[in-house]
Amino acid sequence: MPLGFYLIMAAQFFSALADNALLIVAIAALREMDSPSSYEPLLKTFFTVSYVALAAFVGAFADSMPKWRVMFISNTIKIFGCGLMLLTVHPLLAYAVVGLGAAAYSPAKYGILTEYLPHRLLVVANGWIEGLTVGAIILGVVIGGTLIQPAIAKHLLSLNFPFFDTGIDTTNEMALCIVGGLYILASIFNLYIPDTGVDHKALHKNPWYLLREFNHCLALLWRDRLGQISLAVTTLFWGAGATLQFIVIKWAEVALHLDLSKSSMLQGAVALGVALGAIGAAKMITLRKSLKVIPLGIAMGLIVLIMNFVHYVWLAIPLLVIIGALSGFFVVPMNALLQHRGHILMGAGHSIAVQNFNENLSILVMTGLYYLMIKLDLSIYLVITLFGLFVTTSMVLVKRRHEANQREYDDVIHLDDGTN
Repeated sequence: MPLGFYLIMAAQFFSALADNALLIVAIAALREMDSPSSYEPLLKTFFTVSYVALAAFVGAFADSMPKWRVMFISNTIKIFGCGLMLLTVHPLLAYAVVGLGAAAYSPAKYGILTEYLPHRLLVVANGWIEGLTVGAIILGVVIGGTLIQPAIAKHLLSLNFPFFDTGIDTTNEMALCIVGGLYILASIFNLYIPDTGVDHKALHKNPWYLLREFNHCLALLWRDRLGQISLAVTTLFWGAGATLQFIVIKWAEVALHLDLSKSSMLQGAVALGVALGAIGAAKMITLRKSLKVIPLGIAMGLIVLIMNFVHYVWLAIPLLVIIGALSGFFVVPMNALLQHRGHILMGAGHSIAVQNFNENLSILVMTGLYYLMIKLDLSIYLVITLFGLFVTTSMVLVKRRHEANQREYDDVIHLDDGTN
């Protein structure tokens, strides 16, 4: 891989690291404010609403200038959102601003891969970048959980700088400053990412034109036989993954009797599994064979149900690693296939914007449903059961749709052979 790819990975790593550390710090801030527990999944809802609301515009924005510049601007917005939380703006609103930066960042982050690398390296590149992103998730939740531990926070707050008063007096302020530093580090790496040399479209000033263009791209990708399957899988994966973050925290508190700091670190087990699965997929699955991994999604949904019977940490960790590994192994090839089809059909930025719209709409719907279930005070065991069955049923339907597409394609081929 060329040096530019590693700079892209470094920028993505520190940006994702900060996003996930900030999520745990924001949850702690909500609890410090004695907010209802149902507010916690709303953090993800507020974070992702920009992905859906601005989907028609962020893709065109990402294609209008060099991707490194888009990533730099987006990280600056994230720094601003983190600063708002430091200024005691409500965590939900501040995290929504961070989500605005993330919505603009994502089309550039993935779009630059299709511009910078040949398509034969896309699965490998996605395996690396997804594995590294998941590594950032692991470290992010660990860092966030560590920063809110009273003993660690007290030690960090006791550090003094000669001739300089930081004005940082609380655990939350200290944690937010460290997270902001991670965003700044990501921004520095953004500045060194090379220009791919791809021509850029001038950003159209008519918003209605951009909306029509986005709707056209959305329909185009859902009509494509390969695009619709890969889009359905990744849409389900990200919605389920976001919901699973909060399910694991709640389950760890109820079934394993862990506090927020320790239960947030348990999310790292899922993330570790995703990283292992992503790396395995990068080594074993080519773009041509990517659709063969669909049954693993069905298996993942069924294995989630086992969480209902686990009450010990030493059993929980390997189970969560297995769930994550199955997820990573089947989503990385799907992601690469979707990027490849999207790049061919409509261009990198527009393709990723369509992908983000669907995936984050799924996150909004699934975390919204989780919010309602918690609001109704449903047992976490019932929530896990409904979640696992939903994932399994959805993946079975996707598998059947793919098989129907294949049969239709074979019929067309046979018909053509008969008429020649």
